[in-house]
Amino acid sequence: MKISTKGRYALRLMIDLAQNSNGKYVSLKDVSSRQGISVKYLEQIVGNLCKWGYVKSTRGAQGGYMLTKKPKEYTVGEILRITEGKLAPVACLDGTKEIDCERAADCLTLEFWKGLYRVINEYIDQYTLEDLLNQKTKGTMNCHNKR
Repeated sequence: MKISTKGRYALRLMIDLAQNSNGKYVSLKDVSSRQGISVKYLEQIVGNLCKWGYVKSTRGAQGGYMLTKKPKEYTVGEILRITEGKLAPVACLDGTKEIDCERAADCLTLEFWKGLYRVINEYIDQYTLEDLLNQKTKGTMNCHNKR
């Protein structure tokens, strides 16, 4: 499993909005300047986040984007799944069915992959945007379960 640029940039965008909105809309031009991400790429990412209701927008001179909830109400996992889709470590766990493989009944590695998938989801779901915002003031993220 490898998180794409789109997933990493979506997290940076959401963190930037959380840091800089102060109840006001933030322009993508300002986010682009601070984050070093092109406005065109940010438009692609923010469109998907708006569609899912994670970000809201307004037009005009004071227009831009802002979060629809507080940073503590967004998990990293939710944001990554919106931009990346499922984060399954193997293709057989990435389908719409629970297991998408004709060899599943005889697969000796299936339980291992399911366990890894569970660990990935538990890890990314335990951190919120607020946690990421606070990590700079508290030092590095705790690598152990925080809950």
